[in-house]
Amino acid sequence: MTSNSPFPAESGDELARYIDHTLLAPDASQADVLRLCKEAAEYHFKAVCINPVWVETAKKALLGTGVLTCTVVGFPLGTHNTDVKVFEARGATMDGADEVDMVINIASARALDKAALVSDISAVAEVVHEGDSLLKVIIETAMLSDDEKVLACQAALEAGADFVKTSTGFNGGGATTQDVALMRKTVGSEMGVKASGGVRTREKALEMIEAGATRIGTSSGIAIVTGAVGTSSY
Repeated sequence: MTSNSPFPAESGDELARYIDHTLLAPDASQADVLRLCKEAAEYHFKAVCINPVWVETAKKALLGTGVLTCTVVGFPLGTHNTDVKVFEARGATMDGADEVDMVINIASARALDKAALVSDISAVAEVVHEGDSLLKVIIETAMLSDDEKVLACQAALEAGADFVKTSTGFNGGGATTQDVALMRKTVGSEMGVKASGGVRTREKALEMIEAGATRIGTSSGIAIVTGAVGTSSY
């Protein structure tokens, strides 16, 4: 990495605070989730990101560690009706989720239907914020044109979300520095930007941060902070 890196080589702990340590595999077991939480506490990651069924388990395991519990809504396709996403989000926050990552209706973005996106996102934002939690909005950048990405980010901002996020990691493609920079330019300093999908190395994580990311979603968090080679697709 160049000398413009925001972190010296020894500052893995600082870099760790950008990372959502992620396990969204459908066959993840309780033992897998508990191991994820143990790793997150050990490496001082910002959050763990797990499927909704594991929120209570993760919340209890992380008690007193300072690591946040994050889960997903409308995942991974974004094609749930809004009232279903709202129901999911309310349940997640009641179970203890500190952060909720929701998937937009990608067809609405492709149709440049900003009003539909704002309606969907704002309904979820309302219930998430009632629980004093944060909402990240996954726009699935690999499936959108630049104009559609900008529209989706504008909708998330207008709807009161706290972050925009690149990808689910399930629908092809992943985070690119170009997309992160575009998202940052669109939302300005008002929102967080989460880069997720294919971020497996320290170098790649630092590139995302330099492009404007304030959070990194990855299951290769340990590899990123230790300098090993990550193999996960997320």
